[in-house]
Amino acid sequence: MKKSLMLAFSLLLTLLLLCSCTFVPASKLEALFGPSEESVITSGDLTAPASDETGDTVTISREEYEKYQKFAEVYSLFDAANMNFYKETDPDKMIEYAARGVLMGLDDPYTFYYDPEEFEEMWKDDEGNYVGIGVLISSNMETQVCTISRVFAGSPAEEAGVQRGDILYKVGDDMFVTASNLQEAVDIMRGVPGTDVDVTFLRDGEEITFTITRKEINVNQIESKMLDDEVGYIAIYEFAGNCHKEFETALNQLVAMGAKGIILDLRDNPGGWVDQAQYIADLFMDEGELCYLVYRDGVEHHEDYPTRNGKVDVALTILINENSASSSEILTGALRDCADASVVGVKSFGKGIIQGVYPVGDKGAGFQMTIAQYFTPNGEAVHQVGITPEYIVELPEGDNGMYDFADTEKDVQLKKAFEVTKEKLQENTEK
Repeated sequence: MKKSLMLAFSLLLTLLLLCSCTFVPASKLEALFGPSEESVITSGDLTAPASDETGDTVTISREEYEKYQKFAEVYSLFDAANMNFYKETDPDKMIEYAARGVLMGLDDPYTFYYDPEEFEEMWKDDEGNYVGIGVLISSNMETQVCTISRVFAGSPAEEAGVQRGDILYKVGDDMFVTASNLQEAVDIMRGVPGTDVDVTFLRDGEEITFTITRKEINVNQIESKMLDDEVGYIAIYEFAGNCHKEFETALNQLVAMGAKGIILDLRDNPGGWVDQAQYIADLFMDEGELCYLVYRDGVEHHEDYPTRNGKVDVALTILINENSASSSEILTGALRDCADASVVGVKSFGKGIIQGVYPVGDKGAGFQMTIAQYFTPNGEAVHQVGITPEYIVELPEGDNGMYDFADTEKDVQLKKAFEVTKEKLQENTEK
């Protein structure tokens, strides 16, 4: 039972990290929903209704009593295990897995529990600093294949020769990697700076093993360059850390260098914080909205992510692919609908739901939960549909996308985006 729960949780965590998530902070959700009449999740406490206490007796409302009765079977199992299991039990661990099970019962791959260590690690990952080998991995739950979607510049993986498109096959001597145990593999590849780990990849059907020395990884979320004297190029790798501020700095630098057109590359971007997508969209949009949300009440909420007047006047083109998800799709939809952005590439992933991230309890644990579906400003659904580009450009067969940054000759999708941007600039000149 424990192994199956651990396996299920590993699968869910893999989906979060590798199939993308769109996050909103707990503070924003509280502002949207307000506290409930009976209880509210605050900064770590679950506050229950007041009750009368006399000695060893606690008086609660019938409503609360009936709520506890629903957990009677769980309490019975807890007591039976503590009294009869053939080894000493760990009650705290049992309660933790009960909490995991509650959220697993929602049958949603983006909703799950973090123990205190996992919750802390999640925030560290968001900051882009960790000790490891320096790769981003995409997993396919149907095929169970785990593929390297990005090799970080200057990382141990890049130095060893790992390439985008390599299939992660084995970690160490005997751990064969699948989508289901990927998080365990990631945990092994992380560790102490200066220590080695053997990692085996499949490339063109052949096994390649590298001995890679772990080191501190500082993930750059933004990279930019002028492609010629009037077109600037900015890649966003993930909506995490301070990417929105870094993006604004890069945009201002390119405009100062003469950029009249901007290509925004969101390929392989798995998503992240919605607030950051809102900040970036606001640089290109006047008063409007990034997207609107529909919660379980079924009502359209249009006040969640507003944009303001004042925008950079540039011709805008966006690159997406099958791994562009969540906040990437939110930003793409908003700029297409409201900033006259052209979209180039292939259809995006199709994750049109967002998650809230909350602390829970008093030990540093937390959880995330899917709380709404989003729609583009023009009312287009994205979930399980994706965004189809105006200009569809497939990569040639056998092309794994391993080019130098901003290579407009080998990168056929970027080449097309550049051509589209130049055409838009020409049209603006002729108006």
